[in-house]
Amino acid sequence: MSELERLIKRGEALLERVETLLPPASRPVDWRASIAFRWRKTSRGRFLQPIANVHRIRLSDLHGVDNQKTLIEQNTRQFVEGRTANNALMTGARGTGKSSLVKAVLDKFHRQGLRIIEVEKHDLIDLPEIVDQVAGRPERFVLFCDDLSFELSEAAGYKALKSALDGSVAATSENLLIYATSNRRHLMPEYMQENLETKHLGEEIHPGETVEEKISLSERFGLWVSFYPFDQDEFLAIVDHWLRELGCREGEITKARQEALQWALQRGSRSGRVAWQFARDYAGRHAGDGKSKR
Repeated sequence: MSELERLIKRGEALLERVETLLPPASRPVDWRASIAFRWRKTSRGRFLQPIANVHRIRLSDLHGVDNQKTLIEQNTRQFVEGRTANNALMTGARGTGKSSLVKAVLDKFHRQGLRIIEVEKHDLIDLPEIVDQVAGRPERFVLFCDDLSFELSEAAGYKALKSALDGSVAATSENLLIYATSNRRHLMPEYMQENLETKHLGEEIHPGETVEEKISLSERFGLWVSFYPFDQDEFLAIVDHWLRELGCREGEITKARQEALQWALQRGSRSGRVAWQFARDYAGRHAGDGKSKR
């Protein structure tokens, strides 16, 4: 082997080593593959993955949250029509339809160009990269973070979201909104000792710095929507709806109500999620194959 050939082989081996240290080339996004996407991180890089089987639910499927539906639907309509709209924070009782409402507005407005990008909270540090990928696209994107809350040790994601909402020198793209759901009003745990920081100036009460810092994130969402536990009648109305959707006859629906209340008592909750779970179980036992009529 000549000296030149040896040098070429050594050069090729060196290039292979260097290539392993370089970030992988970003994948082109197939925007026509789906109406919903998920931000993914793998050893091969970060990319937007189309969701093949999108969870479809209609606004008419959501009961007991009429005011909340009106607020989110109107805000989303303004957004897809190119008018000003707000980032939205949906908080409150678990299983009351917060994430379902986001899926429902996607179902209603996807023909007008609405798209969802689902992001896990630990990936919020990648928000600037996501914004860059959708900037200039004709679609309207809702970046959706479900069940969002932060512990004190999760400062990176907290600061990235805070900056993206309001505070960064770089403005968020006009075709992107952030919708988040949480069981915590201020997205972070609250401790009794923080109340000791509160100062009294005359008749005024001023929260301490720790409380102020926690509030500073949630207040950057322009739209706050609160969800509340359902009472018995609302819970049964949701059960009735889903039993009809799953093919049960009216007589079966009437008979199911007492069993539905017992189911909710065992679960310790009268949420919409519990109503849906009961309806699937009951329809599977009493309505043939239990398949939806939709």
